[in-house]
Order: sequence, then structure tokens, then C-alpha cells
Amino acid sequence: MLTGGPLDVLTGDYLAELTMLILGRDRLKNPDLGYAKTFLRQLEEGLGLAHERGVRLVTNAGGLNPAGLADAVRALAAKVGVPVSVAHVEGDDLTARENGALTANAYLGGAGITACLRAGADVVVTGRVTDAALVSGPAAWWFDWAPEDHDRLAGAVVAGHVLECGTQATGGNYSFFTAHDVRRPGFPLAEISSDGSAVITKHPGTGGVVSAGTVTAQLLYETQGVRYLGPDVTARLDTVRLGDDGADRVRISGVRGEQPPPTLKVGVTRIGGWRNEVVFVLTGLDIEAKADLVRSQLAETLEDVADVAWTLARTDHADADTEETASALLRLVVRDPSPDRVGRALTSAAVELALASYPGFHVTTPPGPAQPYGVFASTFAPATEVPHTAVLPDGTHLPIPAPPLPALPRKPAAFPAGSLEPGALSAPPAFEARGSGGGAPEGVGGAAPAGSGAEPRETVRAPLGALAGARSGDKGGDANVGVWTESAPAWHWLRDTLTVDRFQALLPETRGLAVQRHELPNLRALNFTVTGILGDGVASGHRFDPQAKALGEWLRARHLDILVDLLPPAQGPAPAPQPAQGPAPVPAPEGTGP
Repeated sequence: MLTGGPLDVLTGDYLAELTMLILGRDRLKNPDLGYAKTFLRQLEEGLGLAHERGVRLVTNAGGLNPAGLADAVRALAAKVGVPVSVAHVEGDDLTARENGALTANAYLGGAGITACLRAGADVVVTGRVTDAALVSGPAAWWFDWAPEDHDRLAGAVVAGHVLECGTQATGGNYSFFTAHDVRRPGFPLAEISSDGSAVITKHPGTGGVVSAGTVTAQLLYETQGVRYLGPDVTARLDTVRLGDDGADRVRISGVRGEQPPPTLKVGVTRIGGWRNEVVFVLTGLDIEAKADLVRSQLAETLEDVADVAWTLARTDHADADTEETASALLRLVVRDPSPDRVGRALTSAAVELALASYPGFHVTTPPGPAQPYGVFASTFAPATEVPHTAVLPDGTHLPIPAPPLPALPRKPAAFPAGSLEPGALSAPPAFEARGSGGGAPEGVGGAAPAGSGAEPRETVRAPLGALAGARSGDKGGDANVGVWTESAPAWHWLRDTLTVDRFQALLPETRGLAVQRHELPNLRALNFTVTGILGDGVASGHRFDPQAKALGEWLRARHLDILVDLLPPAQGPAPAPQPAQGPAPVPAPEGTGP
């Protein structure tokens, strides 16, 4: 990023929910740690170049100890002989308020970063701020925005959300990756204007692609409704408009902002207990019977374990020409408050079945000790009670006031139509009635209903991904799945067809969970939030895909009836898999196989 083209500010996002747990464990071992040490290693190479080119550096790598990292940056700068001024932002650490918590940190906004840059800092280190604050804070400094400039701040927040996961905006983790060369995507950058609009692009000559699709995918990532609540502003995602601004250039405009909520989100991590796992390999015939045998043999050993989960993944193929493709995986995951009940004694008991169980018995790893796992939860704290503080380069501690709350009107009628009343932002975000009611009206989507008088339209059974892209991710124990299309006709079909009921039918693991659907017509997108599917969050290892990163791709792989005239020829139903090179396999007798 420093050598590929001009920059004013270079940001670095180092904090995820799992990262906070890891840093918390580091801090237990050494109170002087708690920050992302990798940042210092990267900075050693780039600090001189950034100083030479006048690029400010803003990062949340301070984690649980921003003051400690700021001191380490000063020491590094002295070591490499680069004269830079360093400031940091603190006040997010609320661990003392949460009994038994490993970490508890409020998500601060960008105002502290703005103050540090206004004071002349070359490097700004923060603890837990929102990911987007790394961009909105510098933008407010550059253009001298006020806290009441909600639309401008909302535009910068949206740009920051696009940038926060790096190459996910330039073709990484992109549903239509086969349409582009994304072997080595370049990092995205935002050219922000004084009105809050922005162009997402990348340095010339770097790999990957910036398109409306890649930007849409990232806009849908880990969001939970049309209102993107933040500590500085509430950005209305349903007002976002994307436009083509040239090759690898996508313009974001029209973003409207509203008053931020009176509370800040607080992420809390705790040690949840101890876990262990064993993966048994089942090869060849009688897979189900082999799995049943192992379960029955270990039943007595597992009687006193608090939580036992068995999962059989049928990765095996009939008449396979490699041993690996002839094998299925039986995964045992155990959790308990005591490390003894899920420790080496349990995994050893599993491995000791080797000569007394199913034919071909083997496991993927040797017996191992129990490992601690974490749980993540979020709560809220009044913004006025969180001591958001900018520590300027000269050591001055500058308190950052919480954004002022809107004045209450005398009459409810004083609110313009469609505006937000006081207190509404603290409630769950509004969602579309069509999605919350559990399904589109009968006959919507697919061919025209009988008796409608319309000419029936031909449909074909095909994967949803032949028409739509998706991206999914985690928010604590919840997951979101954003789905979008590239054409207006496809969007109308998607909006009418992919109801909550249809979503849950396609993803049976979401049945019985609360699912909300949100419409974003400007993006031709739907965003689904699934409450509780990830249990206690990524650190607990609750699911095979603990961060729901592939939930959207699973949805795209599910088949349903799609209107033929919506499917581009190049994106129609995938052809049947071709047999491997070599001698033609001998057809198996009818009725054989797994």
C-alpha cells in the first residue's frame, strides 16, 4: 500500500471477537502484552517509508493495551531513527465492570482518532473501536466534520465497512471468483470526498477486481439490518447507491445518516470451559454401522461429560478410486467445565479402540489434552459512562464527549414522515414485513400461478448460486447471510422467492431459530440474520463452520426452481461432474453404494 501509489492515511484492522480472547489470554501471562505484536513487525519495515511519504498510520492493533503499544511504537521509532509523533485512544476497557470476564471492551467511535490527528499525530493506536471508525475518524479530521454531520459521517462509515476486511472488497472470498483473476488481490482504498461520498478502488497494477459485486458483497458482510448502528452515527444501508466510476472504481453515494444510539456495544469474552475432539475416519462400506459402533463403544465413557456432539460428514463416494474419497469423517466434540473429564484420558480411550472397533479404524490426530475455549457475548453501556479518551502526542488526556442526544419534541407529529423517533434506535432494527411474516404470498416466484391469466414461465431446477451471490459471517452467536443479484429482474424474483420459510427450508440447520429478513433494494440484496446458530461464538467451536463464513456458499449450492429466462447462459446449471482421467469405472450393480 505504501509503495503502490499515493495515500494520505493507511489503516490497519487487527481486532476480531476471537482476537480479543487471544489477547486476553496473552495479558494473563504478561500484563505488558495484550496488543497485536504482528503490527510492530510490519511497522519496522514500513515506518520510515510512511514518514517519508507523509502517510498517517491509524490502527486498532492496541487491542487491550493501546498505551503499551504506543510506547512500543515510540521505542521502535527511536531504534530505526524515524522521528514520528505517536498518540493513542483509550477508555474502551470495561473489564472491571463485568464479573468474571476475561475481556470487556466498548466499541468506541472515530472521534478520539480525529482528535489525535488534529493534534499532529503521525501514528494513532487504538483499542477496541468499530472497524469503520478507522476510516471515519481520519475523514472527519481531514474535512473538519462536526459530530452533527450525520450524512457525511455515514458515508465514511460505509466506506470504512467496505475497507475493513481488506481484500474481501477486491475479489477475495467472492462468490463469482471464477470471473476474475483473484490469485493475488490488491488491497482496497477509498477516495473520500467532503460530502461523504467515496470511490472504492485499488492501486494500479495490483491484482483482483473492484466491481459493484465485490463492493456489494462486503457491504452485506456481518451487518444486521437496514440501520447500521455506530457510536458516531447510524448509517442507513438502504440509502447506499453504487455507481460505475471506471475500471476498478465503484462510487458510493447517497448515504444518509441518523443520530447514533445512546448506548455503546460492549463485547465480553469469558473462559467457557474445556473442550476436546477426535475425528474418526470411516472408509468403504457400512459407514453408518461403523459410526454407530464407535458411538456405542464410547457411550459409557461419555456419560459424565457436560456436552457431547457427534457429527458424521459423508465425504465418501461409492466405488471411489482413492482411499481418501472413499472415506467419511465422524467428529466427536466434547465440552465440560472440568479439563479432567475431557482431557487426555478421554481421547486416549477413543484411540484405544483401534484394535477392537470397526474395520479400518484410524483417527486424524493422536490423543491430545483438553483446551480452554471462550464464549463471546455482547451487552450495552450508556455512551456517557464510557471514558473515551484521546491521549495526544504531548501526553495530554483529552476526554471525548458522547454525541448529544436529540431533543424530545413536544408532539409526536413533529417528526417528519419516515423519520426515527427517540428511543427507536435502541430497539431491534426494523425489518421488512414480507420477510418477518414467514413467506411470500402463495404463487409468488417461479411460474405464474394457475388462474392468474399470465403466461407460465419456464423454470429449471438449479442452484441458487447460478443467479445470486452471497456472503456470510458472524456476530457473536448470530450469523448473517447477505444475498444479491446483478440484474433488476433477478432481484424481483429473489425478493419474492427467498422468503424466511424458503431460506429455512434450504438451510435446515436454521429451523427452530429466529430468522429475520431485511430488504436493501438499492443493492438488489436481501440480508438474513440467524440468531443463535453459532452458540457462544467462534471461540467455543460450536459448529463445523464456527464463524459462518461458508453459510452463504451452502445456501448458493442449494437447488430450487429458477426462471430459465433469468439465468445467463454462462451461469446456468452446472454440468454433471466428469469422471477422473484413467480407465472407465465399472458400473456398480443397482442398489449398491452408501
